[in-house]
Amino acid sequence: MNKNIHHGLIAGGVSAVAGIGYSTLYQSLLFLDFSTVLSYTSITTGSMLSCLIMAISYWSLDKLNKAKFRGIVNFVIVLFSFFTILIPLSTSLPLDIEFPELFPGLAIPIHFFPALIFFGLTPFYNKSISHAQ
Repeated sequence: MNKNIHHGLIAGGVSAVAGIGYSTLYQSLLFLDFSTVLSYTSITTGSMLSCLIMAISYWSLDKLNKAKFRGIVNFVIVLFSFFTILIPLSTSLPLDIEFPELFPGLAIPIHFFPALIFFGLTPFYNKSISHAQ
């Protein structure tokens, strides 16, 4: 469990830094301020929680000796990432925010960072399925 939690924490931290960096860059290049709607705290919390949930699902598969089901878990994670983009698309922003049509361009890519980084770091933390007993 220790390596899975470590994997989740590292992936969550990296995705939070990437999300905050993307948010800062996007807003500064387009002269926007969505900080009242999407704060750095919410980016960090969402990234950490989602990566920890992914790590717990991997730990569960390891505990049950069902490592061959990782493909199914990965598919569910990808589907969940796609479904979560409906949240920023359906968010009604306050009326005093300028250029609300640019908000999805900020929020939607950040939804994919946790899964991308978690999957990218997986080979460093888990042995391959072909070597699993």
